[in-house]
Amino acid sequence: MTYNKTHQTVSHILLLLVTLAMIIPLLLLFISSVTDEKALVANGYSFFPEKLSLNAYGYISTNSGTIFKAYGITIIATAIGTAVGVLITAMMGFALSIKGLPGKNAISFFVYFTMLFNGGLVPSYIMWTSLGTVNTIWAYVVPFLLTNAFSIILIRSYFASNIPNELYDSAKIDGAGFFRIFMVIGMPLGKPILVTIGLFSCLNYWNDWQNGLYFITDPDMLSIQALLNKMNQNLQAVITYTSTSSSSTATLPHVSIRMAIAFVAILPILVMYPFLQKYFASGIMGGAVKG
Repeated sequence: MTYNKTHQTVSHILLLLVTLAMIIPLLLLFISSVTDEKALVANGYSFFPEKLSLNAYGYISTNSGTIFKAYGITIIATAIGTAVGVLITAMMGFALSIKGLPGKNAISFFVYFTMLFNGGLVPSYIMWTSLGTVNTIWAYVVPFLLTNAFSIILIRSYFASNIPNELYDSAKIDGAGFFRIFMVIGMPLGKPILVTIGLFSCLNYWNDWQNGLYFITDPDMLSIQALLNKMNQNLQAVITYTSTSSSSTATLPHVSIRMAIAFVAILPILVMYPFLQKYFASGIMGGAVKG
């Protein structure tokens, strides 16, 4: 009994430390973004700044129309990519979890093969540009991020470990085909792992800036990550100029702007994650069990 209490206490302490290790940097990031530039340069990063300032967010707000448009593009691309990616991944993972599937070993080999080898950046770029994805929403949705072998393996293992084959057999006796079994049995019972994979996919789409760099040249089609990266580059150009100039733009809050840009980019994910967290643990643990 004493051992169990000690073990529980130690576990709680470790989890508390891990939680603080994740929360403290985010808190410091936000506080730095609202710290006066002079105080930030003079005293460094601090949880208790001498003076607060919203100049960094004022700089960002001057481009608020562009930022809202970029948010819209990112939200659309993330929603479409996550929904389609989870559906495709779930269908393949479900199929591979069925015993006796014709060609199962060959399909599994191709899935595993993609974890080790890929065509490379240049062939991929040529392929996607030849399909007309340049300067379209599909440039964010399709290339590189639609599905991946690791997610397929997690879903396959979850279905194989948590859904008995007898349930499938009873559905077949009632006349259900594989697609109906997948929609009526697989999808509802696989909600934890599907939400977990959806969260991974959502994070990948939201944080993606490479596709915007490779396939987008139209400023009106920039995602939030691509736009903020561009704003940061423009800021660096201003810093380079003002470092040798006495112009009034030398008062631009260089450091705090970077903190504000980073905080603006991660804010929606911070808001969304608590609502999905309850599915995360059961999904990832269930998918990690070998089927």
